[in-house]
Amino acid sequence: MIFNVKGLSFQYPGRPVLDDVSFSLREGDCLAILGVNGAGKSTLLKCINKILKPHKGSVHLRENDIHDLVPRDLAKRMAYVAQKQEGARMTVFDSVLLGRKPYIEWDASERDLEIVQRAIESLDLQPYALRYMNELSGGEMQKVVLARALTQEPEVLLLDEPTSSLDLKNQLEVVHTVRSIAKKRQMTAIVTMHDLNLALRFADRFIMLRDGEIYAAGGREVITPQNVEAVYSVQVSVHVIDDMPVVIPV
Repeated sequence: MIFNVKGLSFQYPGRPVLDDVSFSLREGDCLAILGVNGAGKSTLLKCINKILKPHKGSVHLRENDIHDLVPRDLAKRMAYVAQKQEGARMTVFDSVLLGRKPYIEWDASERDLEIVQRAIESLDLQPYALRYMNELSGGEMQKVVLARALTQEPEVLLLDEPTSSLDLKNQLEVVHTVRSIAKKRQMTAIVTMHDLNLALRFADRFIMLRDGEIYAAGGREVITPQNVEAVYSVQVSVHVIDDMPVVIPV
């Protein structure tokens, strides 16, 4: 296991959010964190990435406690994409190039530019490369910030609801791209999601959060009607279609 979260707990003033969350992941694992709004999914990602400081617990990437890493070193090893993005008067190419900032000393190298170009191509952003970020739709902007995160060449990629503003075609494209790159580069990907069926297409590991605690964790076998009802308060059936489990509300 290269990535270990142990006993993570966090609370806002007077409101506990996470309680004793622990899990471990290997290189190339794709983890989907599931749960209702307010279950603690986004807070968990922020605690992992040092945006929030947990009250208890630790996060280790290989031999390093991430809270001992300076921001530049952490950015080389972990990339984070938040739910909401704001456009700026910057071209798509330059915005993606920002992902290389932890590596650039004086000026972008030929290798930096090649990595940026590959990331742009991987998400079919070539037609937008010279457009300004504040001219993009929410879905287009989401793909740009994902490309920026990929240029960091992280060992761990954290994505907070990366498909929330995308249409069906782009949802499938994004999850396929992230999964493909994670497996190819042996990069660990951790994604919060609401769409259970999309999560089943993306992930090989699942954590179901309820009231800030892990209710169920494991492979596809944990996506059962009983667990879904316990976590989401919705009755469902689960059917296998073309070797893919599909969750259908009753």
